[in-house]
Amino acid sequence: MPQFFIHRPVFAWVVALFIILAGVIAIPKLPVAHYPSVAPPSVTITATYPGATPQTMNDAVLSLIERELSSVKNLLYFESTADASGSASVTATFKPGTNPELAQVDVQNRLKAVEPRLPQAVRQDGLSVESASSSFLMIVGLSSEDGRFDEIALNDYMARNIVEELRRIDGVGRVQLFGAEQAMRIWIDPEKLIAFGLSVNDLSTAITEQNAPIVPGSIGASPSVPGQKVTSLLTAQGQLSTPEEFAAIVLRANVDGSKVVLGDVARVELGAQSYGFSNRENGQPATAAAIQLAPGANAVRTAEGVQARLAELNQALPAGMSSSIPFNTAPFVKVSIKKVIHALIEAMVLVFLVMLLFLQNIRYTLIPALVAPIALLGTFTVMLLAGFSINVLTMFGMVLAIGIIVDDAIVVVENVERIMAKEGLSPKDATVKAMKEITGAVVGITLVLTVVFIPMAFSSGSVGVIYQQFALAMVVSILFSAFLALSLTPALCATLLKPIKPGHHDKGGFFGWFNRALKRMTARYESRVGRLVARSGRVMVVFVVIAGVLLLAFRQLPSAFLPQEDQGYFMTSIQLPANATTERTLDVVKAYEEYVMARPAVDGNMSILGFGFSGSGANTALAFTTLKDWGQRDGATAASEAEGAQEAMSQLNEGTVISMLPPAIDELGTKSGFTMFLQDRRNQGPAALKAAETTLL
Repeated sequence: MPQFFIHRPVFAWVVALFIILAGVIAIPKLPVAHYPSVAPPSVTITATYPGATPQTMNDAVLSLIERELSSVKNLLYFESTADASGSASVTATFKPGTNPELAQVDVQNRLKAVEPRLPQAVRQDGLSVESASSSFLMIVGLSSEDGRFDEIALNDYMARNIVEELRRIDGVGRVQLFGAEQAMRIWIDPEKLIAFGLSVNDLSTAITEQNAPIVPGSIGASPSVPGQKVTSLLTAQGQLSTPEEFAAIVLRANVDGSKVVLGDVARVELGAQSYGFSNRENGQPATAAAIQLAPGANAVRTAEGVQARLAELNQALPAGMSSSIPFNTAPFVKVSIKKVIHALIEAMVLVFLVMLLFLQNIRYTLIPALVAPIALLGTFTVMLLAGFSINVLTMFGMVLAIGIIVDDAIVVVENVERIMAKEGLSPKDATVKAMKEITGAVVGITLVLTVVFIPMAFSSGSVGVIYQQFALAMVVSILFSAFLALSLTPALCATLLKPIKPGHHDKGGFFGWFNRALKRMTARYESRVGRLVARSGRVMVVFVVIAGVLLLAFRQLPSAFLPQEDQGYFMTSIQLPANATTERTLDVVKAYEEYVMARPAVDGNMSILGFGFSGSGANTALAFTTLKDWGQRDGATAASEAEGAQEAMSQLNEGTVISMLPPAIDELGTKSGFTMFLQDRRNQGPAALKAAETTLL
């Protein structure tokens, strides 16, 4: 093969340009993520049963759904949660490699069979089936700095004008609104209701009958009377829209002409459809919607799409209302990838300088410097075809491969230079002879390196996904470098190099001093190695001692799945006793906000009352505290700030406040550490399970 390309250098360049073009096209299409997608795909089912207790939710809704899920294909396991707010969710996790879209369709088909048996209130609100990551990519907020809009108005605008726009953005899997749109609230006075001899069912029936859409039809439609020339559509107001109209609904009409209307027994007003959530941004009332990624989506591109669409929607915001993104994980992903890219560029520059130092000829140095980027571009093409992403691991594999990639080209160039210097051949003839000598060696080196890394790609589970992308990125880079060393590199040597004049090694200046120093160091090294070979027994004893020390040191090192990184934010979970009201929770949230907003390293804070990763309710809140840019914190880290917040809030007697860092991989949970489940295998009931939990803790 090398002889073919030596005599056809233009064809070698065409092949190289094809690799370059494919890589340039592949890079923009590759997803960008911090780590590869290691978690098994999952589908979340969400149900709402207003006013239901967790036990009722479990018996009437969750148990029915769980029975149907057991027969879904490729299902690994599922877990269900229900809380006091009348909400419940079931997360079904599937085997790795399962298509999440097909899994979602399969789940929806199973739910159709159980839907008729669910309570009417649950069917009316509908079951939501979505496939998205468990963690939040970003949070979009709305606020009114001048107080012109209250939280209910902000929630209503967010629900009606922004949420649906965000859901249509490519890469968005789910948009969770922490609020509710406006609704007609009817507050019943029980004493008046009893005094008039009415029941709640009477009110519900009257509202349903007198607040319904009417379709009166049209006049003049066929069949019509002879001579009819005009058709006119009829309209009638059936649905009510104002509190006054609802208050005028007739509950009972008496024979004497008197009547009882809804306003006689209840107070009617416009309010929120649900008061389960309350939001605060930097200590001020606001509304928020969390965005979760779709499986395999590009985190950076999705975040940029959300920001671009939000900028367009800002132009239509009412005066006095402003939008913000108080929480965004995409900057950390961008910074992580940017740092690795910088390391890649620095590695290539250092490799170029080292080659120039030893080869001492710009033409000799230019050939390996051209081959290395082409091999990396070819790797990007294979990554796109394999479904990989640009992440820390694939880029790190390329950084490590840089030194190996240039080795093949350097071997070719040095051998061509040696033959030209010794035998005085022309560059083309020297290249032909050199490739006959080293083709087998280049192939052998490539196969050895490939065999070293390929077994890592066959590991199973989440660890296997991580090693697979890292190992294959290196292997593909090495294979491309070997192919280029047998095609483009000899073609470049035959065309770019010039004949060598006698005595070209006798250089002066810096390179002359470097060559003499290297020659002296090489002679000393050879002398010492010779003496060590004569004392092989002692050398083996030293080797065994070093190996033993390394083994002991390895056993003493702490182990972890992945290192904990400073991602620029931390989360705080606030949990009060089960009977605590929203007012008590708000007092704790305000105390927390007062502390974090006084910290110089904190950039902003978003608090969501009524929501938590372990369940929702009036006694729960979750805060996302975002820190300033890494270079503006004066040494503060996310871990130190989280520890400081934990210590400051430990003085409170109201419930439990826990500050925690995000997980190293977003898909593997919502927080760092691990989650443990306590199961009631004997079905002894919630009371016995709670007692067992208390005993365990």
